[in-house]
Formats: sequence, structure tokens, C-alpha cells
Amino acid sequence: MFRPVNVHATAIVIGTTGLIFFGQSGAGKTSVALHCIKRSRARGNYAALISDDQVMLSIVNTRVVGRPPPAIAGLAEIRGAGIFSVKSIPCALLHRAILIVQPSECERMAPENETHEVLPGHFLPASRLPLHAGSDPFDILTTIAPELHGC
Repeated sequence: MFRPVNVHATAIVIGTTGLIFFGQSGAGKTSVALHCIKRSRARGNYAALISDDQVMLSIVNTRVVGRPPPAIAGLAEIRGAGIFSVKSIPCALLHRAILIVQPSECERMAPENETHEVLPGHFLPASRLPLHAGSDPFDILTTIAPELHGC
């Protein structure tokens, strides 16, 4: 088992699928994650925060597990608004990396079968999530992440 490594990301669970959002500071990881949790719950699915802004990653039986650092468990920072308590879970398996990208800064087509190295030598399938003005990130996410089809 790896010693946990703290990474700059936000992680959630939708149904039984663990997602970890990566992007530059201020890219919208928290807003997108909280929106996806809200939309998923509105559709009757289970959804919860694992950790916001920092995620402790470890490897358990070859699977990537995310958990919050104890000091920020159950908290989410909404840029410009403050820090708020959010329903969260203590840990979960992570199944897919979501790479938040600005449409003007990315290629027109994402590489097929893209992966993201979340820990040295450990990769997750990855999907790029372009944040277009006026688009719904949850609708895009349920289209690009095969594990979420039908959510």
C-alpha cells in the first residue's frame, strides 16, 4: 500500500462511481463538483463529496482510493463566498479523472482512451470537461463519462 499523497483536486461520488476533478486553481472544480452532486441527487441518485481542494490518494489492492485530509473533511470552499459544510463521505474508490479545461485552451478532439496519472505509475481513465458559457457541466459529464450513462 502507498502512503497517502495529497493532491490538488476535488473528488465526489455519483452512484457508485468515484470521480476526481483536476484543473488549475480557480478553474471551477468545486463549483462543478457541487453542481454535479446537486443534479445527481435531483435525479434520485446517491451523490456525495469526498474532498474539496485537497484529496489524499492511496493505493489499496491496486485501486485508487480518495479521502479528505482530516482538517477539511466535510467542507467545501466556494471561491468568493466562503467555506461551507457539505454532506460528505470518509473515502471512496476513484474510477475516473475529470480534467477541467477551458475550451479556448484545448484541442478540438480529446485523445481516445485518455488516462491521467494520479499517482506515480497509477492511472485512471480520463475525460476532459470543457466549461462553455451557458452549458451544464452535469449534462456534459454524463455524456463523456461512460460510467455515468443513465445517471
